Amino acid sequence: MKTKTIDFSKFSSIRIGPVVEVALIENNSVPEGHFIVGSANNVLVSPTPPPLMILSKEYDFITLESDGLHIGAATPGGRVVSFCKKHDIANFEYLSKLPGTVGGMLKMNAGLKEYEIFNHLIAIRTQSGWKQKSEIEYGYRKTSINEVVFEAVFEVQKGYCVERYEMFNQMRSNQPNDPSAGSCFKNPPGDYAGRLIEAVGLKGKRVGAMAFSEVHANFLVNTGGGTYADALSLIHEAQTRVKKEFNIDLQCEVVIIDQDIMTKK
Repeated sequence: MKTKTIDFSKFSSIRIGPVVEVALIENNSVPEGHFIVGSANNVLVSPTPPPLMILSKEYDFITLESDGLHIGAATPGGRVVSFCKKHDIANFEYLSKLPGTVGGMLKMNAGLKEYEIFNHLIAIRTQSGWKQKSEIEYGYRKTSINEVVFEAVFEVQKGYCVERYEMFNQMRSNQPNDPSAGSCFKNPPGDYAGRLIEAVGLKGKRVGAMAFSEVHANFLVNTGGGTYADALSLIHEAQTRVKKEFNIDLQCEVVIIDQDIMTKK
């Protein structure tokens, strides 16, 4: 089994984590007992993670075939948008502002507003074979996918839309530039996590070098040298205060990768 040394304090979007030997998934061979980290855009890696794995470059591809648009799970969203612009393919413009790779986006049904990656999905190929969209449960920022995704095939519709691309850029213009793992919490039904965090007085709140951003309260940002413990402290404080004030359970959108936490699940 091939491995790759990854320093998560440089590799992850939140710039937190240890240096770890990560298993490489190649030739559809998935090592047992490992957790997949993708491009580490919505994860918080503890100093004691479980065994980790990552897809090799073998799964970074886009091909236009008779049955649809085939995209490898290790393909970055930006590359998908560039391909669709070149080939005049609609419905993928929003991916330009979503960090990460297609596998991770599928796992959490990533999107912007009503635009979600499952909207035009046909099927995914996993370690147990092809699964049609109808075989997968999915909803707002969640799916029933519980195995490694190798590739997906999507519907092809003509009409790449520059105006839609610009609209998505504008929608993301209020996000902070500091390192973060994206939205910290899922929006609860009928409300916004950012509004709730601000309402309990945590917008701009700092612990060490970690803070809920002054730009957008639902972004937990690393202002330089932030630690896992500081990040976890702020996450728990927000959940506690919002529960006490509004009786709402904030659910993490950030995936916390820790051996003990995952063992207890």
